[in-house]
Amino acid sequence: MTDLSKPPVAATRPHSFTAHGVTIEDPWAWLKDPAYPTVTDKDVLSYLEEENRFFEAVMEPLKPLSSALFKEMRGRIKEDESSVPQKDGEWLYWTDYETGGEYPRWWRKPVAGGEDVLILDEPTLAEGKEYFRLGAFSVSPDGRLLAYAVDDNGSERFEVRVKDLASGELLPDTIPGMLSEIVWTSDSKGFLYGLANENWRTDNARWHKLGEPIEQDIELFKEADEGYRVGVGETQSRNYLLLSTGDHVTSEVYLLDPADPSKPMVCVSPRKPGREYDVDEHDGTLFIHTNDIDPQFRLVTAPVDNPGDWIERIAPSKHFYMTGVTCFADFFIVEGREDGLDQIELHRYAPGTPPTRLAFPEASYVAGLGDNPEYAVDTLRLGYESMVTPGTVYDYDVASGALTTLKVQEIPSGYDGSKYRTERLKIAARDGTEVPVSVVYPKDFPKDGTGKLYLYAYGAYGYAIPPGFSTSRMSFLDRGMAFAIAHIRGGDDLGQQWYLDGKLTKRTNTFNDFVDVAKGLIDKGFTHKGGIAIAGRSAGGELMGAVVNSDPELWGAVVADVPFVDVLNTMLDESLPLTPGEWPEWGNPVEDAAAFELIRSYSPYDNVTAQAYPPLFISGGLNDPRVTYWEPAKWAAKLRATKTDANILVLKTNMGAGHGGKSGRWESLKEAADEMAFVLWQLGVTA
Repeated sequence: MTDLSKPPVAATRPHSFTAHGVTIEDPWAWLKDPAYPTVTDKDVLSYLEEENRFFEAVMEPLKPLSSALFKEMRGRIKEDESSVPQKDGEWLYWTDYETGGEYPRWWRKPVAGGEDVLILDEPTLAEGKEYFRLGAFSVSPDGRLLAYAVDDNGSERFEVRVKDLASGELLPDTIPGMLSEIVWTSDSKGFLYGLANENWRTDNARWHKLGEPIEQDIELFKEADEGYRVGVGETQSRNYLLLSTGDHVTSEVYLLDPADPSKPMVCVSPRKPGREYDVDEHDGTLFIHTNDIDPQFRLVTAPVDNPGDWIERIAPSKHFYMTGVTCFADFFIVEGREDGLDQIELHRYAPGTPPTRLAFPEASYVAGLGDNPEYAVDTLRLGYESMVTPGTVYDYDVASGALTTLKVQEIPSGYDGSKYRTERLKIAARDGTEVPVSVVYPKDFPKDGTGKLYLYAYGAYGYAIPPGFSTSRMSFLDRGMAFAIAHIRGGDDLGQQWYLDGKLTKRTNTFNDFVDVAKGLIDKGFTHKGGIAIAGRSAGGELMGAVVNSDPELWGAVVADVPFVDVLNTMLDESLPLTPGEWPEWGNPVEDAAAFELIRSYSPYDNVTAQAYPPLFISGGLNDPRVTYWEPAKWAAKLRATKTDANILVLKTNMGAGHGGKSGRWESLKEAADEMAFVLWQLGVTA
């Protein structure tokens, strides 16, 4: 049995590099297998496996608690769950799960009436695989063929397959190494897609004609900028195929003929650094959603035959952050957030007609368009939830404004929303900026500083963490804990400026916001120093690494999933899949000495010091192309060698999975149960 008093010790091997006149020592650099993306180095694998054995030994006494938590969480999920059918052309489509099933099945039936037809059976496709994920899924316009993509190891290198829905047989057309959506041509005889290159970057768009060798696929576009990614799509009207290229701050969109994509494509507007835009179309007019003059975005229109002639339709607003526009036959929908809360507006095409804003009842919630595949519709599918309201699917009648409830998330073990309370707080950060915080807690939760609290955040890439519903979270709430989401800068919760204020040279605002929110929650009596468990994944894991370095005494337990913690090394390595495309987010330390120094000042791995650290639960994925496995491994190794405390630190590496952890709804739930058991154990919360 593994000796818990002697956790694994990773060997150190002399390694250093010099950049901008600074020499960096990195004695754990050997944990990056030179053969990556294959990992065969025996020393690397031996260390990861030793850490996994230590993890299992540490978690062994918690198995009863972890099992109980898994049982609770599974009991809140409807085993034979099914989605609300949605019409697309002559068919109704939906998914369901068999009782006990890990993966969904995909169904359809004729709108005119007829039998249910199973069109894709994920459980069968996943049988015998440690990992399975369905990527792109697209039915041909004539309804006869299904093109779909699968990843069976977590590397996000998908294989495209094509199925004849009449016979159930697979066509010989198979495309490995795909990383994109799949968009059919209007004749249903081929589709557009993109291949990942050797650096796992989609720098192309290709046209595959059914029955022809993939070597003969036509490359429609090749991006020269290594930081850009290429994607394919289509307008809601399906009058045009869309080809987009860009990075985190700049975009460029082309229109293609859906009948013959090889015809000369039309550039809507040539790329301009720092300008983003996306495009939809109605009746020969382009509707262009852009941040060209304001980070809150605006809507402009242009004729298809003169796409660069932009005329403002909806001006930017100080309070309304426009996040997207979708054109339907008789109206268009504008989605956005006002002071951080989701809004949906219905606009008529006739100029001067006032929009209709849909009203929602709660002070904090998540709302947006659901699955609406058709163009000519008189009802809209919407989704709604809050931290105390389970996910709800509505149909909105455009003429009357009536909302019809189609489905409310069923919780088989029972749910009583009156047992919980939710608040939306504002807590001042150290520079005076007010940071929104969404909190949910049991109605009898004591606000006298004695409580325990779980605090979550992300804070990067302009991604807002929605204050939505979680059945898993109830296992904390029902043990008397509070749960909070810090809507820190780096996300776009309060608009794009909120994102800009947490990136590049302002990156430390993200870390400071999180720490100051925690201190504010202590001041408001929600918890106390050491009574807070914190969690984040990926870039949110970077956040965890930064705040355990800066304020370790605040945290009672820390969960860092696939954490982006070796920031300096990763941003200096141009060969890694994501690095060039990430420079607009973090800065380019290869060419910019100031960016090098800033990243070096906060990179969690580089700033581990000889101090006491809180208990840490760290995870990674061997096949993860986004946050490579050696980042958490190096961080854990350095922490073990440097920290001065006796607090537990575990590193779990999924040897057959990638960035998202294990696949399947129950396997992923088991991972969540382990993390939750660790947190409860360290906070001293009794089961």
